[in-house]
Amino acid sequence: MPGPECKLSAETGAPCVTDDSSSRLVPVFVYGTLKTGQPNHQVLLDGTHGHAAFRGRACTLEPYPLVIAGEHNIPRLLNLPGRGHRVAGEVYQVDERMLRFLDEFEGCPDMYQRTRLHVALEGTRAPLECFVYTTATYPPEWVHLPYLDDYDSQGKHGLRYNPRENR
Repeated sequence: MPGPECKLSAETGAPCVTDDSSSRLVPVFVYGTLKTGQPNHQVLLDGTHGHAAFRGRACTLEPYPLVIAGEHNIPRLLNLPGRGHRVAGEVYQVDERMLRFLDEFEGCPDMYQRTRLHVALEGTRAPLECFVYTTATYPPEWVHLPYLDDYDSQGKHGLRYNPRENR
């Protein structure tokens, strides 16, 4: 007997709840304040937002410009594949509820846009397609900021992230 048909959510584009009420998980690549040890990581651990399970460390297959920009020193992955560095981050398997929460948390689609990219997941050979929050609309000078390959809010760049609760 075939399994339940999985349809894509019109709202998120992600696989959604199937007829048997089980939720499908989708991979999300995080590269900034949501990574382990960074200021916003706790939102991935908070089950009230949905489910997120760490899948592993990863690196983008293509280079991207990762910059720290704006008055709050926010890490931004500029949607300019082929420029910058291969960016290190983490992959989480999330359910649709967590994906909707992350969309809101990341100010999608105004501040960030949820797009797809391919990563190399540690311990695997095949590329993995993930959702990621990138920035497609930004001041032109951001392209000329220093490009990072691995964000750390306390890094030697000296640009301290200003947490939401302090804004």
